[in-house]
Amino acid sequence: MENIGPDTIDVWHWHLDMPLSDPGMSIGLLSLDECVRTIRFAHDRDRHRFVAARTGMRAILGRYLGILPQSIDFDYGDNGKPSVMIGGACPIRFNLSHSADLAVLVVSDCYELGVDIEEIRFLKEDIAKWFFSQREYQTLRSLPADGYLDGFYRCWTRKEAFIKAHGAGLSLPLDSFDVAFDRSTQSRLERLEGDEDAPRNWVILELATPINFAGAVVASTGGRQVCLRYRHGDIGQMVSRASRM
Repeated sequence: MENIGPDTIDVWHWHLDMPLSDPGMSIGLLSLDECVRTIRFAHDRDRHRFVAARTGMRAILGRYLGILPQSIDFDYGDNGKPSVMIGGACPIRFNLSHSADLAVLVVSDCYELGVDIEEIRFLKEDIAKWFFSQREYQTLRSLPADGYLDGFYRCWTRKEAFIKAHGAGLSLPLDSFDVAFDRSTQSRLERLEGDEDAPRNWVILELATPINFAGAVVASTGGRQVCLRYRHGDIGQMVSRASRM
């Protein structure tokens, strides 16, 4: 069983289009409800990516928990956030995000957290006014034209990661909080409606991503500064080994 500690958040990433050595055995790592979800995909690529994301997450979490990946039972909160309970306790917190071919999993044994990664794509319309707070939208509109797309995805991923970390899901209005995303300022939560202490209790960290992606990690640390520790491992091999157990 691996420990992380209060100063670090572990980050794992892997490609979802990786070949599965034995797709049938890999699916054997999934729970019944996950297997049911696989048959709902209309396209093989989407099904493959879902299996690669979920089996990869299980293989990684199994290392921290010291149990077989297929024996992990996920609990889901009222807003769908997954957790793992063992002996009445929650030994680790984690969050998964994936976009296109890339998956990212963050893990902590101390803090609630969320992660979001997005492939940067051209925007067909100005959707920021529907999803950002007034302050965020004004900041975005003040950026030079060649910085608009970068600014949009920096703001989007920070807001999405905060919603996931907070746990309220879409019941948390998107205009009820502000995040700082301009590259000239430090990433941070600037406001959460009804909680004046929130900016001191939450941290926002920029995720290192390939050039055509943007990402962020958010954690409720109570004001403690933490760093991201990027873990490296062959997730495909981890899944393959677990499938044979």
